[in-house]
Amino acid sequence: MRGAFMQTQSSNRRPLSWVAAFLLLAVGFVVGVTITSGDGGTDAVPRSIATATAIAAPSPATGNRGLNAAEVAELTMPSVVNISTDKVVENNLQHPFMNDPFFRRFFDVPEGQERVQNTLGSGVVISEDGYILTANHVVEKASKIRVSFQGNEEYEAEIVGADPQTDVALIKVDKKDLPYLELGNSDALRIGEEVMAIGNPFGVGQTVTKGIVSAKGRSIGLIDYEDLIQTDATINPGNSGGALVNMYGELVGMNTAILSRSGGSQGIGFAVPSNMADRILASLRDGGSVQRAWIGIRMGVVNQAMASYYDMDRPRGVLVDAVTEDSPAEDAGIQEGDIILAVDGTEVNTMSQLRNKVSLAGIGHEAEVDILRGGKEKHFEVKLAALPDQDELASEARQEEDSAEVIEGVTVRAINERIRQHAGLPDEIDGLIVAEVERLSNAATQGLARGDVILKVGGETVSDLEEFADQIAKNTDRPIFLRVYVARTGRETFMAIPR
Repeated sequence: MRGAFMQTQSSNRRPLSWVAAFLLLAVGFVVGVTITSGDGGTDAVPRSIATATAIAAPSPATGNRGLNAAEVAELTMPSVVNISTDKVVENNLQHPFMNDPFFRRFFDVPEGQERVQNTLGSGVVISEDGYILTANHVVEKASKIRVSFQGNEEYEAEIVGADPQTDVALIKVDKKDLPYLELGNSDALRIGEEVMAIGNPFGVGQTVTKGIVSAKGRSIGLIDYEDLIQTDATINPGNSGGALVNMYGELVGMNTAILSRSGGSQGIGFAVPSNMADRILASLRDGGSVQRAWIGIRMGVVNQAMASYYDMDRPRGVLVDAVTEDSPAEDAGIQEGDIILAVDGTEVNTMSQLRNKVSLAGIGHEAEVDILRGGKEKHFEVKLAALPDQDELASEARQEEDSAEVIEGVTVRAINERIRQHAGLPDEIDGLIVAEVERLSNAATQGLARGDVILKVGGETVSDLEEFADQIAKNTDRPIFLRVYVARTGRETFMAIPR
């Protein structure tokens, strides 16, 4: 997880005084001592109670008010469930002596000892036949999932499918005629509109909090595909996977993260918008996974200086920093230096917006792409292809000998021509490519991510693993100072990684 500290609760207490701020993906938590980490159907399809009542309520289009808070809570709470899971994890022995095999044998601590970790989160019933939307991090790696409804009715659930890249998961219980919520139109949300968050914070039981939509389209670097709703409705550990509803009783988001210094809510919470979740859920229900589309460009930011250079009235669109060979973009005629203004009639002004729009458009979809080139707007039809396997680089690093973990939590490998082409690296970029970064590592906290290229260590160029290891071994009393090519932006930057 980039720049994030997983919010869990366990029997092991970890000091927090060194932490300045957290981005918390996992407002679901582990039972024990707190350790901070966080279409409408046709008439033939039964509607949820909440949706039916919302239809009878004043429409947002009329400008009239919706339901009051008590009415929304009464309608929606029966469809929000508590989720508890059992996960088998290795014991995390805090005392450094326990890392020494001699002391482990002396104290009769078995190697590889495991324990069962109990976690709590929330979910939203989205169909009468038992399908439940929740956060992937709530149920990820769970050996057993239990779902409890109002009145303490409990059922075991199975994972239908999950998408870690959006933190969306779909689970199912064997139960019929359940109260459920239909997904509303999150695009219709307005900044300042009142919303309510429903979930199971800290395991105390179902709880409702109220706030407003603070922002839309947020990208905070926690998951790969982000278009998050920001809200000040109180979200705390255990709310993950719970409902964010508007004042018409419609499900407009799934709570997934908080921004906090302390681990508790400070009025900055995030939810996956219902429109994104809807497209993900359709894929999970059909095939258990999400197949994403790909256009084949490396993206860049259009800032004020870039806009002035292109004689634009304001910064807008996304820069085509490079075009991948034999990609849909190249086949369609898109060139390096073009600025993509819109896809399928929808403006795209950030890299996240473009990535999200393309990835969920569908493999084989003929995307209508509007670009700016030489001061003139042009139109292209781009047939989107399947996104190449993003795990190939990491798996190669695990299997081949030309990789190493010298910085804790970071696996790097030498760049060959095949990797250069696969990663779309410019010819002038030389160094070591980052194959894996552990989500809780210091490197991840500082922003280092898979696909980045380490160019220099301590001011010295590194081109192979031996040079890299030698430079890391110097000045061990100081942070590791890196010059990094950031693949996501196509720019170079400095990073200081605490040892």
